[in-house]
Amino acid sequence: MNTESLVSRRAALCGIAVALAVPSGLVTACSSTGTSTGSSPTSAGGSEPTSGAAGSAGTALVALADVPEGGGAVVDGPGGRKIVVARISATEVKAYDASCPHQGSVVAEPAGGTITCPSHGSQFGASDGSVKKGPATSGLRVVAVKVDGDQVVLT
Repeated sequence: MNTESLVSRRAALCGIAVALAVPSGLVTACSSTGTSTGSSPTSAGGSEPTSGAAGSAGTALVALADVPEGGGAVVDGPGGRKIVVARISATEVKAYDASCPHQGSVVAEPAGGTITCPSHGSQFGASDGSVKKGPATSGLRVVAVKVDGDQVVLT
């Protein structure tokens, strides 16, 4: 198979995706540039602030007991978006939009202080979401959370 037929197939699939008005995050994944718009996909195809959707403050994401210390969990957040929660210590958690900034794949649960994208191998620091290894060129978007009793909640 030659390169021309691969590019033509990609262009055709992206054209179909646009014609069917799929969410913008999926259309962006068709891009071969690897750039990011800096916004998070939502179920309606728009963007939302990374600190959580309006009215979602205090929404419980996961029980603290279900997030292993030194590890984490990928959970459902408001609007169906995935959020990765990393437990840094017994009482400290961090959370990020689970969409890899490289091409939008959902990242895996943190392990050993690292969050890895299974699609292309990008790695991010669990304590700050920064890029440790590409191809991603920007870090994960922070989602504001806190520990409230025995739950990790949006703030």
